[in-house]
Amino acid sequence: MKKRALATAMWGMCASATAETAPQAALELYVDTKTQQIYAEPGPGRQKLGRFVRAEEGATAGVTATQSATAVSATPVAVVAAPVASSVKSSKWYDRIGLRGYVQMRYNQEAGGDAKDLRAPGDKFIGKDQGFGIRRARVVLSGDVSDRMSIYLQPDLASTPTGSSTTNFAQLRDAYADIYFDKAKTFRVRAGQSKVPYGWEDLQSSQNRLAMDRADALNSAVRDERDLGLFFYYSPGVAAERFSYLQKSGLKGSGDYGVVGLGFYNGQGANRPDRNDQLHTVLHLTYPFKFANGQYLEVGADAYAGRYKVASPTSVSIGGSTFTPSVNAPAEGSVDRRVAAHVIYYPQPFGFQAEWTVGRGPELDVARKTIRTKSLRGGYAQVMYKFDGEFGSLMPYVKWQTYRGGSKFDTNAPRMLVDELDVGVEWQPVKEVEIAVAYANMRRTDVTTAPYARVDGNLIRLQLQLNY
Repeated sequence: MKKRALATAMWGMCASATAETAPQAALELYVDTKTQQIYAEPGPGRQKLGRFVRAEEGATAGVTATQSATAVSATPVAVVAAPVASSVKSSKWYDRIGLRGYVQMRYNQEAGGDAKDLRAPGDKFIGKDQGFGIRRARVVLSGDVSDRMSIYLQPDLASTPTGSSTTNFAQLRDAYADIYFDKAKTFRVRAGQSKVPYGWEDLQSSQNRLAMDRADALNSAVRDERDLGLFFYYSPGVAAERFSYLQKSGLKGSGDYGVVGLGFYNGQGANRPDRNDQLHTVLHLTYPFKFANGQYLEVGADAYAGRYKVASPTSVSIGGSTFTPSVNAPAEGSVDRRVAAHVIYYPQPFGFQAEWTVGRGPELDVARKTIRTKSLRGGYAQVMYKFDGEFGSLMPYVKWQTYRGGSKFDTNAPRMLVDELDVGVEWQPVKEVEIAVAYANMRRTDVTTAPYARVDGNLIRLQLQLNY
């Protein structure tokens, strides 16, 4: 509407200003879609207004009194004639679709202990005989199809299927549409495969996250943070503006998943079909408060419940005994439910964030040689400080995490014991480039292979992220 009003005003100022002037060369004009600034050449974020003809100052013959007054008061310089063609009126839905993405390259170096034997769900390049690896290669196609619907499509070109000896396969991450119930976009339903609104850090994109990996206690709830279902979100205007600002300002926001969210999803994880005809239900509550001094604080809580069917158990050898565990659960699967709370004090410049979760889920009971429902708990705390200067943005951080509970997505759902401390810094010299360096002391269970040993090791970790 702003661009249309701008073009109309330009036409109103001088609709007939060229009636008695000599023909001039046509000039193409472009408008920046964010700032509404007019330009004479194309560029990023600029939309073509049309072709205009330059007219001499004072050429007002044939102009009505109102038009003449407008032209004189509005501009002391040359005026332009009506556009030959208006691209605003002829705009198609595909003109509003954007393309972006990012790539993350990782390198982990052993720095003591049994680092070569470490395994972590968040980084497949941890372990012996590792070199450079591409952790993420994302391309996002998104935009507004109309005033009432937007789309979001995101594949990852750096996936590794289970059991594969090669990397960098393409796999779907997100494929959904937001359908809005009102013009203000306060109420919407998200249909398709998307992030399940459980856990604040799980909703935060890897592109925005400060620490290298998500905390296991929260991330063990939903495989790849995503599932297929319907999610209803309520985002009042003030909160929606704050969510957007916190994500785009460099303060490491998680995005807009509503002040209130309610979802129904399969429960088996991303890119996996449902196995029990039993939908999971999730409830999400959060609010970003803004203090008088400009400081942002976000607090909230989440909960989900459902039944999860573990993968078929396999034979294991633990403590001198070899057995194939049974599954102590009904046909529809094991009880799977959790609650969590979060508090985020955004780095302005000092920041703090923490989350904690408790619940029950499937876990291998070695003594009983069975997989049964057991309790779980865990969380993390992180402090950070944001420096903005001539050489970009610098953000050091310290993160501690712990988890005691089953790893339901791994074969036999072994018990996972995690105690980890990360100390690192992220440097963003320009918005397109981010460099992160971290030291990590990891004490965690290798849940990939029996007898599920607990490994203690130290790593130096490097990451280069390219945003485009």
